[in-house]
Amino acid sequence: MSTEKEKLNEEIIENDEVAVEEKVEETAEENSEVKELSSEEKIVQLEEKLKEAEDKYFRVHADFENIKKRLEKEKYQAIDYASEKFAKDLLTPIDTLEMALAAEEASIDLPAEDLLSKLKEGVELTIKNFYTAFEKHDITVVETDGDFDPNFHDAVMQVDSPDHEDGQIVQRLQKGYKFKDRLLRAAMVSICKK
Repeated sequence: MSTEKEKLNEEIIENDEVAVEEKVEETAEENSEVKELSSEEKIVQLEEKLKEAEDKYFRVHADFENIKKRLEKEKYQAIDYASEKFAKDLLTPIDTLEMALAAEEASIDLPAEDLLSKLKEGVELTIKNFYTAFEKHDITVVETDGDFDPNFHDAVMQVDSPDHEDGQIVQRLQKGYKFKDRLLRAAMVSICKK
């Protein structure tokens, strides 16, 4: 009997071992499926994150391009309309000249001397308005007192002058103008030559 019991015990043990092995194999298969699912899930999550990152990149890139285009457009508008303030300031001298012409037509009955003095007054007022506009926009007259400077003066003739030294400006023939530090037009002058 003991041999039968031993055989029976051995069969039970074998069956248990087989059952345990089968259980281990099933568990291993389940674990591998869980691992595969989690790997697939990870891949799906990473793909979603990649899509989000790409979408964010494309949006930022599109925003950048839009800003770049807008700034380019604003730059060209600033260049096109840079003289707008100056042009507005020149409207006052134009108005003054037009009023002078209108006053001349209205005052035909005045004597010639009065008409001439009013016309002179109108021209002086217009010149004053021009210089006011120039001053607002940093346009200044080139100085012509003293020595000749080829950077700001254009010598068109040389004259003898007992009152001036060699190379000094004798007479300004035409005013020169500067815009801030840049020369708009050189002053036309005559210089002394001894």
